[in-house]
Amino acid sequence: MEKTLVLIKPDAIERKLMGEIISIYENNNLNITEIKLLKPSVTIAEEHYYEHRDKPFFRELIDYITRGKVCALIIEGEGVIETVRRINGATDPKKAAANTIRGKYALSKEENCVHASDSRESAEREIKIWFN
Repeated sequence: MEKTLVLIKPDAIERKLMGEIISIYENNNLNITEIKLLKPSVTIAEEHYYEHRDKPFFRELIDYITRGKVCALIIEGEGVIETVRRINGATDPKKAAANTIRGKYALSKEENCVHASDSRESAEREIKIWFN
């Protein structure tokens, strides 16, 4: 059974979209096996975005993800990584299909409501960070 990490980011939590987003995953017959709401520490954020540490936007990423609460989910199922990424839509909401989470709710490429692991390796690493 494949697992993925999903983060409902601060912009979505602030706009009270958490329940709507969770419903979208559940309505697509996905199994949420773990869930928690937390305000991420800088340490967790830096570990999560480690691959971007040398990029000019790294500090902005850290400031954004730590500015408020995040809902972390572990979702399981066959082909769940690909399914969740399809449901989420393209990172840039201008390129996201209208029926995706980002197509419906994202404010910008930076404030795009959700994160999802992009591979089994990423999922394993990210789940350990958020659900140690």
